[in-house]
Amino acid sequence: MNVVTKSIPLACTPQAAWKLLADGGQWPLWAIRNVLASKPIGEGRWEIQTPRGLGVLQIRGVEAYGILDHDFIDPREGKWTVPARVVPISTGSVFILTLEKPEGMPDEAFEIGLQGLDEELAQLARLASSKMGVS
Repeated sequence: MNVVTKSIPLACTPQAAWKLLADGGQWPLWAIRNVLASKPIGEGRWEIQTPRGLGVLQIRGVEAYGILDHDFIDPREGKWTVPARVVPISTGSVFILTLEKPEGMPDEAFEIGLQGLDEELAQLARLASSKMGVS
């Protein structure tokens, strides 16, 4: 499949989840396969160290609506525009994101990337539970 939507429940308030995810400085704590380090380079932009070299993360978030759309600019794989949301639920929140396989990327590479994303989302859930109730 060329388009995949992933989600994970988070045991923290939607506000805490949004603040965690909107801060590119926090991404190395959970995006453990793709963001090894980050530093701010402007409003909503971070230079990121990836396993493939230096890249850029640009987050276009709107807290009031839970929007966390972002561009992940990878030095080898190109630009991924990723729609993402934090949605409130009775037990906390859910993080949802949709990925589209870039044209020219082999199916196997996309599948391996999705497996890495599963690991990252599990790490995000662990990190969010440590922030439970924080707003």
